[in-house]
Amino acid sequence: MSRMTVSQSPKELKRPVPPVTAVLDLLEAQWGQESNPDVTSFDEPLDGLILIVLSQNTNDRNRDMAFDRLKAACPTWADAAALSQAELISLIRPAGLCDSKSATIIRVLGAAKDLTGQYSLGLLRKKKPAEAWNFMTSIKGVGVKTAACVMVFDLGFPAFPVDTHVARFCRRMGWAPEKASPAAIQEMMEGLVPDSRKAGAHLNIITHGRRVCKARGPLCGDCLLRGLCPASSA
Repeated sequence: MSRMTVSQSPKELKRPVPPVTAVLDLLEAQWGQESNPDVTSFDEPLDGLILIVLSQNTNDRNRDMAFDRLKAACPTWADAAALSQAELISLIRPAGLCDSKSATIIRVLGAAKDLTGQYSLGLLRKKKPAEAWNFMTSIKGVGVKTAACVMVFDLGFPAFPVDTHVARFCRRMGWAPEKASPAAIQEMMEGLVPDSRKAGAHLNIITHGRRVCKARGPLCGDCLLRGLCPASSA
């Protein structure tokens, strides 16, 4: 993955752009997910990759329902690979966007078998991070956020996934341009967040984005960052 260390600031900032580490320290003090992460990591990285594919454009409840239905019907990924696309769609229906997600899952399973000779991605842990990254992002339907989640949570490689909550937060902090895409922000933040903090920082920012720094009606008056945030209305 390429790294960038320079960010542009949004126009008309009310305050200077705060240091990344200072903000991460405050978020960790409030949410504590660097020291006690609230996330599921899988012994088999293929589980993690398919879970993240199912998570696209839906909530955690629907994602988990679809994943649990799939695993209950298919104890092994070889069983899942033997399904027709129609059968797969029926199982993952709670996650929505079933046509595209089922097609991606079929491609993921095929790519795993081609790479390792079995329906497993454990071999990626023995490869260099760039090789694992290039393998996953070469699969149609596996985007940079999906690959980054698997990298950091299931493979143990440093990566900083950027979803809509993280992207919004980074723009408001002035760490990224207002119109920067999540993929571009991910590239920027890879160079700004220390490797040892990437997983927990990602989780803390998501939690803060869901509970405080909301897309509509952010709770600036209740935010512990109100004295630092360039976008704060408090």
